[in-house]
Amino acid sequence: MKRHMLRPFLLGGLLLGTYWAQAQETRYQTRTGTTSFFSSSPLEAIEARSQQTAALLDLQTGQLAFSIPIRSFEFKRSLMQEHFNENYLESERYPKATFSGRLLQVNLPELREAASKVQSVTAEGDLTIHGVTRRVQVPGTLQLQNGQLLVQATFNVAPADYKIEIPALVRDHIAKNVQVKVRLTADALRTMASRP
Repeated sequence: MKRHMLRPFLLGGLLLGTYWAQAQETRYQTRTGTTSFFSSSPLEAIEARSQQTAALLDLQTGQLAFSIPIRSFEFKRSLMQEHFNENYLESERYPKATFSGRLLQVNLPELREAASKVQSVTAEGDLTIHGVTRRVQVPGTLQLQNGQLLVQATFNVAPADYKIEIPALVRDHIAKNVQVKVRLTADALRTMASRP
């Protein structure tokens, strides 16, 4: 092939490589994110944590999805953990909590240019717990640091909204709203097409 005919292919390949490199930097994932919840009441504080939150975020499109195995939540007291799984969340029947939605606003150029600067965002989407799906808006923050995306969010969940029945005997032990915190450190997703 003649040299002048090769130039368009080389240029096209270079542009395609640049596109994939940029696309690669907009999608992030983790399987080891932390989700915790805290319920305060006059009689007893209830706290649990999971380090198995799987998440996928695409900063270009704003799409995001989270999934948490209910049985991965660990409590300080094993009896509390047993009641949580068997009586309240019925984790055999409803094994996961999920969120699927999008970021309402994300300034990708600013996030890239001001590495380590925290950017406030709001996610809107469907939160499914205990087989019940509700549309929610969740405030949070994004931060790019050392090639990783740090995600934080804090919001409240009302067990009654998700048909989680609390027996009358322990109803006073559990707050009407439970505070949920999500903390993720997500790595750039490398696609097969973006590899050399």
